[in-house]
Amino acid sequence: MPSLDPAIAEVRRAVRAAITPLAGAPVVVGLSGGADSLALTAAAVFEAGKLGGRVIAAVVDHGLQPGSDAIAARAAAQARELGADALVLPVQVDAGHPDGPEAAARDARYAALRATARAEGADAVLLGHTLDDQAETVLLGLARGSGAASLQGMAPVRRGDDDLLWIRPLLGVRREITRRFCAASALEVWDDPHNVDDRYARVRTRERVLPVLEAELGPGIAEALARTAEQLREDAEAFEEMIHETIEDIVEHAEAGIAVSVAALAANPAALRNRIIRLVVDSEFGVSLTRGQTLEVARLATDWSGQGPIDLPACTARRAGGQIVFTAR
Repeated sequence: MPSLDPAIAEVRRAVRAAITPLAGAPVVVGLSGGADSLALTAAAVFEAGKLGGRVIAAVVDHGLQPGSDAIAARAAAQARELGADALVLPVQVDAGHPDGPEAAARDARYAALRATARAEGADAVLLGHTLDDQAETVLLGLARGSGAASLQGMAPVRRGDDDLLWIRPLLGVRREITRRFCAASALEVWDDPHNVDDRYARVRTRERVLPVLEAELGPGIAEALARTAEQLREDAEAFEEMIHETIEDIVEHAEAGIAVSVAALAANPAALRNRIIRLVVDSEFGVSLTRGQTLEVARLATDWSGQGPIDLPACTARRAGGQIVFTAR
């Protein structure tokens, strides 16, 4: 018997670990036709077959490139040859999205994948992000000064508000491994031209920044960035538990808003205090505060000198007696 190619074995192991807890339930795989998602689809079909499960390959056609419908149809045909059910999902991308075309395409894609999972009775969607994607995400977050939440990168498993699981089995697998998987499996890979378009910061990070870091600081930069993300996620989970326990004791509802104890906020370390402020505003008003806004609110508790109300997105914050009161605007 010929030995199994190491790249195939590595990808299959990663996928097996991710889907075994699903006990053979159907899963949706987001498939673009690129090496990462194609390797993921092939491995998912193989591993799900052993569990008695079904794989639905969902190919989202964003309609952003000439011939995108033919590319999507080819990817779907490959998925069927592998043994998956396959659907092509044309979507409309919002050209006026406030966060730009990448965010617009992502929102449309995730909405289509979510709807497909529900229609097919699947509890999970598998996404083909690799360790390289994770490293790029962390590096971009670091460059933008986006804070610990951004540096956590992408979670291997995330449960959405509708209880749908979003699973990234390949976050510990290098991109080169997925290409080797496809070559060893005689799978024809489609290379998205957007992945080499240096108008995008992610592409510049991939093609220029990471290679320079590897050359100047030595190999293993991508793995180190991915480890950093994992460690920060662990810290964030611990903080999350502490915050919810603390909030129960220091927050109360107020007229047209919510109030937080000044003394309790001031007594907490800055990291916890700032997270409490952000969580309270996000939970009550559905908006995210910048670091500058968060620090201004914190000063109402820690550096009070009679300053007036602070205008925030969707609400105002003011000190009233022993409380900071957040009121809808």
